[in-house]
Amino acid sequence: MTYAADQPTGRPIRVGLIDDQALVRTGFRLVLDAEPGIDVVGEAADGRAALELVDTTEVDVLLMDVRMPGMDGIAATAELSARHPETRIIVLTTFDLDEYAFAAIRSGASGFLLKDVRPHELVTAIRTVHAGEAALSPRVTRRMLELFAEDLPGGPDAHSAAASVPSPLDVLTAREREILEAIAEGLNNTELAQRFFLSESTVKTHVGRVLQKLGARDRVQLVIIAYEHGMRPAVE
Repeated sequence: MTYAADQPTGRPIRVGLIDDQALVRTGFRLVLDAEPGIDVVGEAADGRAALELVDTTEVDVLLMDVRMPGMDGIAATAELSARHPETRIIVLTTFDLDEYAFAAIRSGASGFLLKDVRPHELVTAIRTVHAGEAALSPRVTRRMLELFAEDLPGGPDAHSAAASVPSPLDVLTAREREILEAIAEGLNNTELAQRFFLSESTVKTHVGRVLQKLGARDRVQLVIIAYEHGMRPAVE
């Protein structure tokens, strides 16, 4: 999986660790405490405690287990996304294709990681979502959308039935629609720049405008919005 991560600049990224297994939290903390530009500012063992943590502590990125007793990571992610949209959430899972993790992504998470993630991948994913990117590979994007296909409008019948109804995508320029479709394939900024023969700074400008026009918090939401409104890009 490739991420477009920013180098650590300015104040540290404040990270919260949410997992009911103390050994998992300890392992992640050991990795992150050794990383410049990242501070672990709190831990919690369930979703309810995660809400209390973010209510009382400024957190930039949460590592959130999805399967916990009491309030699980899905419910906590949905609640946190509504109450603290500025906090990015990466869900943690034991399984590569975990429907619980995908449900958390639909609830507002910016990606997911396996619990046996390599240290450098963990750090890069945190920097990636903090920068507004998505920690999702094209394969994971495709699988996520396959799982939720029945719940998403925008299939052939729905698309034709809604043809006369204004779409939120109508506010986009032709280039912005191309950018959105490529984002829905899972492309990062570097790959967008290569596809459209643009500089990365120009790509960032286009992506920022698409996010603003569609009222999306990050690229994961853009993927879901694209599919909800009939855009079906081919994901390899």
